[in-house]
Amino acid sequence: MTQAGRAYFGRRYLISASHRLHSAALTDEENQAAFGRCNNPHGHGHNYVVEVRVAGPVDPETGMVVNLADLDAVVRARVLDRFDQGNLNCDEAFRNLVPTTENLCRVVFDILKPNLPAGELECVRVEETENNSFEYYGG
Repeated sequence: MTQAGRAYFGRRYLISASHRLHSAALTDEENQAAFGRCNNPHGHGHNYVVEVRVAGPVDPETGMVVNLADLDAVVRARVLDRFDQGNLNCDEAFRNLVPTTENLCRVVFDILKPNLPAGELECVRVEETENNSFEYYGG
């Protein structure tokens, strides 16, 4: 799919991580009301599917928006190695953020945006469950 000389490339990655939804700004009762079972003191885990969408012109020599191997290397080094098999609550990015999937999208976007090997980061999409997905476009 192209639009005004731009092509879009999406790549999916898997992260298994745990989290507890809890805000220090709320009382225990308010946290329970806001987050329900996700406020369990022991946390819970997800197998997140993280999609990174890159936009840009198609390179006339390679025919690609971004080299897949280069993108994989950046995502592995900056995102997968950092979050996979971890507890999001323990990561410095969530020190003052509730580790909702909306915030995970924002954090991943902010990590990747200045580090892409080519193209422009269009969107980060995260599937938390088969019923819940979230997207962040920056800004």
